[in-house]
Amino acid sequence: MNSDYDVVIIGGAFSGAATALMLKRNKPDARVLIIEKTAEFDRKVGESTTEVSSCYMTRILGLTHYLGHHQLAKQGLRLWFSTRPDQPFDDCVEVGSRYQSRIPTFQVDRAKLDSHMLELAVEAGCDLWRPAKVIKCELNGVAGQTVNAFVDLSERTVACRWVVDATGRATMLARKLGHLRANTEHPINAVWARFSGVKQWDSYEWRERFPDYANRCRTSREWATNHLLGRGWWVWIIPLRGGDVSAGIVYDTRIFKLPDGSSLGQRLHAHILSNPVGREIFGAARVIEGDVHALSMLPYYSEKVCDDGWAAVGDATSFIDPLYSPGLDFCSYTSYYVADLIAHSLAGEDVADRLRYYNQQYPITYRYWFESLYKDKYYYMGDAELMSAALLLDVSSYYLGLVRASYRDPEREFLNLPFSGLGGRLAASMMKFYNRRLVALAKRRWAKGCYGRRNAGWRELYDGFVPDARIRKQICHGLRRWWKCELINLGLMFVSTTPEPATRSSAATPAEA
Repeated sequence: MNSDYDVVIIGGAFSGAATALMLKRNKPDARVLIIEKTAEFDRKVGESTTEVSSCYMTRILGLTHYLGHHQLAKQGLRLWFSTRPDQPFDDCVEVGSRYQSRIPTFQVDRAKLDSHMLELAVEAGCDLWRPAKVIKCELNGVAGQTVNAFVDLSERTVACRWVVDATGRATMLARKLGHLRANTEHPINAVWARFSGVKQWDSYEWRERFPDYANRCRTSREWATNHLLGRGWWVWIIPLRGGDVSAGIVYDTRIFKLPDGSSLGQRLHAHILSNPVGREIFGAARVIEGDVHALSMLPYYSEKVCDDGWAAVGDATSFIDPLYSPGLDFCSYTSYYVADLIAHSLAGEDVADRLRYYNQQYPITYRYWFESLYKDKYYYMGDAELMSAALLLDVSSYYLGLVRASYRDPEREFLNLPFSGLGGRLAASMMKFYNRRLVALAKRRWAKGCYGRRNAGWRELYDGFVPDARIRKQICHGLRRWWKCELINLGLMFVSTTPEPATRSSAATPAEA
């Protein structure tokens, strides 16, 4: 086939640019065109990287220098729990690390990161149409694909062997081909904004007012992804280079309703201020006008992610939940795999087995990831004992299964989608089991009126997670906490049901389904 290009990538943000970079690295003579619809990138729901996506960006894409100079180093996850709006700040429960993170992760401004990635792709030899709107895409398998786009006030047509869908939530090919499905089991919405004037977590003032809080932690709380948690919702607080702070709420519509207000930014701010930790940090903060966003029904997936002549990467394949920041992990695995697949195809190899594996394993990866980590998690999210047990077990499992393998041999491991093989299925089964048990325990606690009863008076700062045998310490700690909750549950079986649990009023205007 006489093509204008070997590959046309629709979407020039992280996933599309990363696919282009890896493709040019694997096959430098490949003719690659990137079509990006926007003149400037907007900001995404989440701005944190995980250990796996950071490994991909530093060890594979070579972004260590850029990330170190233009983004912020992240210091793990930190969770905050409370029982009531007027609870003293130093009585709230804090769960997080005491020391610096062992493995590099970052707080990124996605608009800046996406722009940098696209610049690298162009420097590597990719052509770019921007801004350009794709108005038609015909897929004909081995006969070749045709893409029509409106750019520079005129329509252009390009033929190619492969089309890569990197359109994010637009999911262009999944919609076109009828493969897009909403994940109705996980009805979550998100509202987020940028704030100025947010109080620093580590200033001298803390030592005067809350000396125990200030002296217990050896790392900077400011650079962590801080989470405020309640039943049915969580709020992220993420610092950005330049001084602004990203904050947003994700909530399960079956359990929680965002407070009313004149604008989304004011409603978000009001909810944050209803939390004692949020009030301490955001008391003098201001919403940056014009930088407030919202999305409803966040999770979705595509039943098919490739065929001969096309493949989807990143958010064009699926999205689950911003909690634990898995989005860039999915971008990393899919962009690396698809770039390798297309490079082998352009070299004249038969890639039928690779296409079959991607189509079969990706839905399994999505399903297991969702059921292991997120399904009904919002029911126990506001209970410090249950959620801290989940944090220890979730992150330890992630380190054992994915982080350790990624750093051991990244080039090989990014070709294997998570939860592959017998080991992956066993890990998913164990994680789904303890997640289901924690959901059941939370519902029992809520019914008995003791949900979140221990959301006060303690602080747990652990040494941190490492991808070796020392992770067993966190696993054992998480198991003990879970089993302790099971023992408490046995006692609750003999307690009469209380119709109005004490913490029903702790969240701002909660609504039962």
